[in-house]
Amino acid sequence: MQKLESIIESDTFQRFIITVIVINAITIGLETSRAAMESFGGVLFVLDRAALAIFVAEIVAKLAVYRLRFFRDGWNVFDFLIVGITLAPVGEGASVFRALRILRALRLVSVVPSMRKVVNALLKAIPGMISVLALLLLVFYVAAVMGTKLFGGAFPEWFGSVGASFYTLFQIMTLESWSMGIVRPVMEVYPPAWLFFVVFILLTTFAVLNLFIAIVVDAMSVSEHAEQEETRELVDNEHREVMTEIRQLQAEVAALRRALEQRG
Repeated sequence: MQKLESIIESDTFQRFIITVIVINAITIGLETSRAAMESFGGVLFVLDRAALAIFVAEIVAKLAVYRLRFFRDGWNVFDFLIVGITLAPVGEGASVFRALRILRALRLVSVVPSMRKVVNALLKAIPGMISVLALLLLVFYVAAVMGTKLFGGAFPEWFGSVGASFYTLFQIMTLESWSMGIVRPVMEVYPPAWLFFVVFILLTTFAVLNLFIAIVVDAMSVSEHAEQEETRELVDNEHREVMTEIRQLQAEVAALRRALEQRG
């Protein structure tokens, strides 16, 4: 088992798994091309089956090595679920399960350390992001009510209800055809309307949404600092162990020297 564990945890094995995931994602993408399926359909099917067999063998090997410890790691559970979904029996919904095979590409997140670090930072940032999202929804609600009351009579398609105003304001927030498509037609009827929309864009697109980026960056910084502290602690522990062993060797050498001097 130790030999199998060393193989699983080796960098070579991880690079091999990454390569298989990338090739499998490409082959599944090529299956959407009719020309590719007509020319290489058999090869693509074999490559897909081979990739699935490798993923299953990897999961089985990890289960054999780690046993119950396998499920204590969230990334192992993630890989297990992804592979398990693609192994689900196919029937009338075969097309749905075939489409779900592309989920295997998400395994890159668990095997590439840099991607794993980003996802960990995002998960740690969720509490702060929820607060920002609540603030954003509050701004949206206030603006939607105001937009419905101000512009709903002349533009019922865009601002006829709070729901319609929500969708229109979301389009404006994304800056998708917001000026020529919505704001300028509204300004032809309500010239001062530009003030409402400019303030809304400043509050949402340039202020509140940037808070999301700030929270994620801060979470990544904290995660990076924690990893550095952990690495520094490991190095310090190893240094202390090495120094302890050196002192023990020095004490043994000194004792041996005294013993030789007494004999002499």
